[in-house]
Amino acid sequence: MSARTLLAYVTSDPGRPLRQGRYRSPLRDERLAAWLGAALGVLFSVCFLTGLFSHLHQNPVSWLPVPARPAGLYRVTQGLHVASGIASLPVLLAKLWVVWPRLLSRPSFRHVSGLVERLGIVVLVGGGIFMVFSGVANIALWYPWPFSFRAAHFWMAWMTMGGILAHVGAKLTPSRLALRRHRPALATADAALGTTAECDHDGLTRRGFLATVGAASGALTMVTVGQTVPALAPFALLAPRDPRDRPINRTAAMAGVGEVDAASGYVLSVEGRVGRPLHLSMADLAALPASEARLPITCVEGWSFSALWRGIRLRDLLALAEAPDAAEVKVESLEREGAFRTSFVNHLQAEDRDTLLATHLDGEVLTPDHGYPLRLIGPDRPGVNQTKWVTRLVVM
Repeated sequence: MSARTLLAYVTSDPGRPLRQGRYRSPLRDERLAAWLGAALGVLFSVCFLTGLFSHLHQNPVSWLPVPARPAGLYRVTQGLHVASGIASLPVLLAKLWVVWPRLLSRPSFRHVSGLVERLGIVVLVGGGIFMVFSGVANIALWYPWPFSFRAAHFWMAWMTMGGILAHVGAKLTPSRLALRRHRPALATADAALGTTAECDHDGLTRRGFLATVGAASGALTMVTVGQTVPALAPFALLAPRDPRDRPINRTAAMAGVGEVDAASGYVLSVEGRVGRPLHLSMADLAALPASEARLPITCVEGWSFSALWRGIRLRDLLALAEAPDAAEVKVESLEREGAFRTSFVNHLQAEDRDTLLATHLDGEVLTPDHGYPLRLIGPDRPGVNQTKWVTRLVVM
C-alpha cells in the first residue's frame, strides 16, 4: 500500500484517528490560531535576535565589535533568550493543537502557492520543535546528537525565521481579518470540511484557553528564570543550577588541567604585537597593582551570578608590554583541547577598566575549578569567553 493510499484510507474511515471530523472543536478557529501565531512570532523573534547577539559574542567579526558597556547587557539578553525559548513551548504546543486538523486537510494543496505555504509550514513546525528541544537539552548539558549544537542551533534559527516570514506573508491578510472580528470565526477544522460549528459550548472559552496557555508559559518561566534573576532564585524549581552556589560547567579535571602552583613553573606570557614581551611568574603577577570589579558570570545556558573579582587590569598588562593602541588580544588557556580554550578580547573590551585577569573571587583566591591561577573576567561577555587557566596573551 502506497503512502498516499494509506493516508487517504486513515483520513476517510470514520473510525480512524486521523479522520478530520474527529477533531472538530469550536476552539479551533482562525482568531485563536492568529493570536497564538502572533505570540509565537514575538517569542521566536526575541529568541532569534538575542541568539544572534550571543553568536556575535562567540564568533566575533572585526567590523562589528561588541561593546564592553553596559556591563550586564549580555546577562539581560541571554536571560531573555532562554526565557523566551522556554515560554514558547506551551504556545507552540497550543498552536499545533489548534491547526492540527488544517494540517490534515485533503487535498494538501490546490495550487503552487498552497504548495509553497505547506513547505513553509514544514520548515516552521520542524524548526520550531528542534529549536525548543535542542535549547532545553543544552540548558541541561544533554547532547544526544553527533553534531555541533551551536552550528545546528544557529542555522536552524535562520531556517525557522524564514519559515515564520513566509507564513506571515501567506497568512497576513486572513490573520488581520480574524483578529479584527468581534464574533467567533468558523472553526478551522469545520471550515476545511466545508461545514460550520456552533461556538457556544461547555468547557474552556477562547479567552480561557489563551489564559491557560499564558499561565503555563508564565509558570515555566517562573520556575527556571531564577537561575539568572537573583530575586526569583527561590522559585527556580526546574532550573538545573542555583546561581547562589556559583556553579561551574567545566572543572579543571574535565579540562585536563593539572595542579598549578609556583613550583610547577607557571608563567603568563604576553606576546605578539608588543614592544616588550613579558613572561611573568606567579610572584611577578602578585607584585603588580590589583584592581576590583563587580561583574556577572553569564552562561549561554541562561544561568548567571554576580561576584566581586580582584586581579590585574588587562589594559595595564598591555601598557607594560608596550602594546599598540586599540589592540585586540587572543587569550589562551592551559586547557589543551576544547572549543573555548581560547577567546578574543576586542579593543573596546581590552581598554575597559573592569576587564581583569582575576586572581580572587569574592575575596578568596580562585579555586582550580574557577580558573586558578588566572581567569579572564570582563564586562558584557558570555561565560564561555571568560577564559579560565590563562597562560598566554597574544596581542593582535
